[in-house]
Amino acid sequence: MIESLILLPTIAAALAFATRSRVLREGCLVGAAVAHAFLVGALAADPPAPSRAAWLGLDPLGLLFLTIVSALFLLGSVYTVGYLRREPEQPRGDLEEGFLFSNEPAPAFVACLLLFLATMSLVTVSRHLGLLWIAIEATTLASAPLIYFHRHHRSLEATWKYLLVCSVGIAFALLGNVALVGAASGAATSELGLDELLRVAPQLDRDWLDGAFLLFLVGYGTKMGLAPMHTWLPDAHSEAPSPVSALLSGALLICAFLGILRAYQILDAAGARDLAGAALRAFGIFSMAVGALFIVRQGDYKRMLAYSSVEHMGIVALGVGIGGMAVFGAMLHVLSHALAKAALFLVAGNLLGRYASKRSGDVRGALECQPASAVLWIAGLLAITGVPPFPLFLSEFTILREALAVVPWLAGAFLVLLAIAFVAMFDVGLPMALGRAPATISREREPVSALGAPAALALLLLALGLVLPAPVRALLEGAARGIGGS
Repeated sequence: MIESLILLPTIAAALAFATRSRVLREGCLVGAAVAHAFLVGALAADPPAPSRAAWLGLDPLGLLFLTIVSALFLLGSVYTVGYLRREPEQPRGDLEEGFLFSNEPAPAFVACLLLFLATMSLVTVSRHLGLLWIAIEATTLASAPLIYFHRHHRSLEATWKYLLVCSVGIAFALLGNVALVGAASGAATSELGLDELLRVAPQLDRDWLDGAFLLFLVGYGTKMGLAPMHTWLPDAHSEAPSPVSALLSGALLICAFLGILRAYQILDAAGARDLAGAALRAFGIFSMAVGALFIVRQGDYKRMLAYSSVEHMGIVALGVGIGGMAVFGAMLHVLSHALAKAALFLVAGNLLGRYASKRSGDVRGALECQPASAVLWIAGLLAITGVPPFPLFLSEFTILREALAVVPWLAGAFLVLLAIAFVAMFDVGLPMALGRAPATISREREPVSALGAPAALALLLLALGLVLPAPVRALLEGAARGIGGS
């Protein structure tokens, strides 16, 4: 059944590319998303028996990330159908310094979207570090054409930057695999199977192992958006279509994080995670600082959300680096951030469609002309900045509490950076919803297709903040235990 998670969207991608029927193409997209979500639910209810020789498998950590990917893709696919139908209706020409909306979306867009799902699914179920490396690189190749959807010079620049920077990063990760083979040479194995490496972890050479982890951290951290390797992220998230930005921020970044966590699992099993924890804490707090400071007075609201992702990837790296209960907080933060950021990017797509501008200064009075999107925008800002009762408050508080016990000075820096990000996000985002809208902006009612997915994400976030269901808690606890958390 695990193989079906990859085969199903791949076959649907081939069908979507081959057909010229828009209805059939939309059916392939949504149908594959629904079937994929059903398969994930079936696997969660009846997990397959682990096999040490298998290259594919699911543990609680992989299942958590797979569930997030599948849920976001399902809601994103529903939004995408309406987005693509609305897209040709936008006025053509120079909307914002040459910002061009494309003509009838090519079948290649839907095909690449489905291949993106297939490759991210492969990342979450890979039990071999070589296969994991291939899968993470494949996510780059599948998603790059999606960033270039609007065919503008800025989207072309963002696509090339994404390809080049992430390719350099993936080269470092490849060297990490080589170093891991060197670490395993004394353990009488050259296998890169995760389960085999976990079994022989105490016999691995510590120096090679530390070097391998640092290479993985820099390599996959580039794709994850950790500073200072984050330079591709603001451009790609800003220039991609909003449903693609939602997947990039909510799903792709955590797939790269999973690559780091797989290496961290090996160090934890070897009893050699001190250097790894220190490196994660250093990159985490630096990423928080870069993300928070670049949000301040950010003139492009999609870039603001992108820098917010840099900050939040720093938070989850910091949580894992601190250890203990903070690892549970990090896993909860991964889930909560994915839902909140996806909702915000989808609402940003609604605002962009109405105001035809990504400049935050050009968007005013959204409550007047787009009340539903404006309410969702404010709710998303409250959620992403960790305001109770949203679950990001609980995840950040859990990390903070553990940091106070382990590294008190780090807790102080953590609080200061959270405060900067909070003030900066509302300084940019709140005026967009308030005030009077320009007279030239349409007041027509928003289509349900533009509101259903972000509203569902916002309600799900609120529900998780009020009550954490037992199955979700068990999954988060299992994922945390899998990387040495408590």
